Amino acid sequence: MTIHIDLQIETVNQQLPSIEELTLWANKAHQSKECEADVTVRIVDIEESAELNQTYRGKEGPTNVLSFPFEAPPGIDINLLGDLPLGDLVVCAPVVEREAAEQNKELIAHWAHMVVHGVLHLQGYDHIKDEEALVMERLETEIIMELDFPAPYQDQDLS
Repeated sequence: MTIHIDLQIETVNQQLPSIEELTLWANKAHQSKECEADVTVRIVDIEESAELNQTYRGKEGPTNVLSFPFEAPPGIDINLLGDLPLGDLVVCAPVVEREAAEQNKELIAHWAHMVVHGVLHLQGYDHIKDEEALVMERLETEIIMELDFPAPYQDQDLS
């Protein structure tokens, strides 16, 4: 089954992936293939990213991607919602561009990594603990390489 993307663009940046690319990357990262899912992808500038990062994570400044998994309000039967709302991703275009340049990565490859990373977060993957980080990074790398991009983490060996 597939993820359907609701795309919101709130940035002046012009070098953005297409909705087709975002959909492809999100679907590659979708681990529950038996159900349809909806994801909102909001592409923002520095100010909105920084505000959301401060509000929801207590951290100053913008960040590359924020993930907000869907939580059904009490008393709502998610089986009645149709497609399962997976959650929202907020991607800061200027941060993604800056990181790609700093890490000598192709911009499109870094965009793909941020979407895959965010969709995995929406599904409960995390990287706070070392063991969780290893699992998540390994999965990210497998997905990114299946998409024909280079491994997203330097010096990563999947053998």
